[in-house]
Amino acid sequence: MYNDKNMIRHFLSCFETTVRQHWDVPALSDYDGTLSLTFGELATEMLRLQTLFEALGLQKGDKVAVCGGNCVNWALSFLSVAAYEGVVVSILPDFRSENIRGLVKHSDARLLIVGQKVWDGLKRSVPDSLTAVLSLNDFGLLAAANADIKDTYSRWDSLFAQRCPGRLGPDDVHYPVDNLDNLCLINYTAGTTSDPKGVMLTYGNLSSNIQYGRDRIPLSSGCTVLSLLPLAHMFGLTFEFLYPVVSGAHAHFMSRTPSLPRLLKAFADVKPYMVISVPLIVEKIYKNTVSGRSVFAKKKNRRRLMTAFGGRLEYLIIGGAALPEKTERGLRSIRFPYTVGYGMTECGPLITYQDWRSFKKYSCGRVVDRMQLKVDSSWPRRIPGEILVRGANVMQGYYKNPTATKVVMTDDGWMRTGDMGIVDKKGNLFIKGCCKNMILGASGQNIYPEEIEEKLNAMPLVMESIVLQRQGRLIALVYPDYENSSMPLDELMEQYRTRLNKELPYYSQIQKIELMSDEFEKTPKQNIRRYLYR
Repeated sequence: MYNDKNMIRHFLSCFETTVRQHWDVPALSDYDGTLSLTFGELATEMLRLQTLFEALGLQKGDKVAVCGGNCVNWALSFLSVAAYEGVVVSILPDFRSENIRGLVKHSDARLLIVGQKVWDGLKRSVPDSLTAVLSLNDFGLLAAANADIKDTYSRWDSLFAQRCPGRLGPDDVHYPVDNLDNLCLINYTAGTTSDPKGVMLTYGNLSSNIQYGRDRIPLSSGCTVLSLLPLAHMFGLTFEFLYPVVSGAHAHFMSRTPSLPRLLKAFADVKPYMVISVPLIVEKIYKNTVSGRSVFAKKKNRRRLMTAFGGRLEYLIIGGAALPEKTERGLRSIRFPYTVGYGMTECGPLITYQDWRSFKKYSCGRVVDRMQLKVDSSWPRRIPGEILVRGANVMQGYYKNPTATKVVMTDDGWMRTGDMGIVDKKGNLFIKGCCKNMILGASGQNIYPEEIEEKLNAMPLVMESIVLQRQGRLIALVYPDYENSSMPLDELMEQYRTRLNKELPYYSQIQKIELMSDEFEKTPKQNIRRYLYR
């Protein structure tokens, strides 16, 4: 059965075993800080936080919001709440203060654990629904609903000493594992729309994803992972934190998006076993390391690129958007261990994946264990249709938003992804664009802007672009490389437009290219917020 719960092992059960077996082994570290915890220290700090939760009156199922940059304490907060059987509410710190305040209130959170930068924008108007606000830096008390809460907090150390009078040991660690159907996480994500929704994910949803990683991409003690994606996004949360740590690996967190030189230094220091990245970062590293060099020096180019990723890389997993064909051909030619996966927040996040040794070029892999996938098309192998999925990874719905849930869920349990694709006879999925991005041509043709953008982005001096429709005409917005241009950019873009149109069907040809003075505004996953430019 694609959704057989008997085939899923609770991620906290795996974590309990790992903690007991690797008590003195490093588990979490701040790459750009000093905090580091072994598995034993992590278990102890979890119990300490849970002592405070209990003293504050938090009950099973109560919501705890976490909003701040990647760090050990973010990960510690998540595990503490999950093992307490509360519900984690993850909120991106990139949102505006008024949006964060609104999401905290919408989620019914009783406790907020927040980074200093976010708190600076919130503290003038703390949601009155909160019992307390704790600092993500050191769990200091930032705000309290009343004097009794302050008094309780002041007794935290003594309360923990009473609960744990001696040193916690491996045999003292026990976590609840009979709650796969219970809500574990509400993930608020902006995606690429202007209306964030709270995705409700169960312990079972997360456990199914984590088990897939453990079964198909085995990690073990001694392996290292560098966490680059925001922990408030599902790929970062599940596959740069939960799955590695549950497996006994050592996760290193970067608190902010690094420059390319700093990122390369971090790879050299951490020497990650696995890297999960968006195409933009991979392309930058590839161009900086290999592009322009002899295509015949394959072994040397592979060695050079492996060194750039730290020298011990076994898996490079790319997701979030399409990898440019030129870059993918280059990676393929040197047999680099890359693969492109596909997922979304609503599936916690995995939908498709394939090991790099059998990965089919330009695809997104095959549907993962305990999931089903189909393409809503009269000829799914040739004619793109909407991708529908169902199975153990699919969310419960959107929190307090049955209308939005009904839009994406069919009566027979399939979830509409909003993405278009085709599937070959072996089950490999090929993404052809997003339903919401698809442009309808004058004669009813389906135009997928991502396919045009990929060709345009491959041209010299084009940093990034988006294609949209204005008054029936297709327009390309381009942010160019202003620093390295040796000729008027308007003339160059007109040359590119002419060249591009020769490669496109008549109905998808570009009528005009407009230059952007600044980079496009993006989500934390580096997807362009298209709705801002329509």
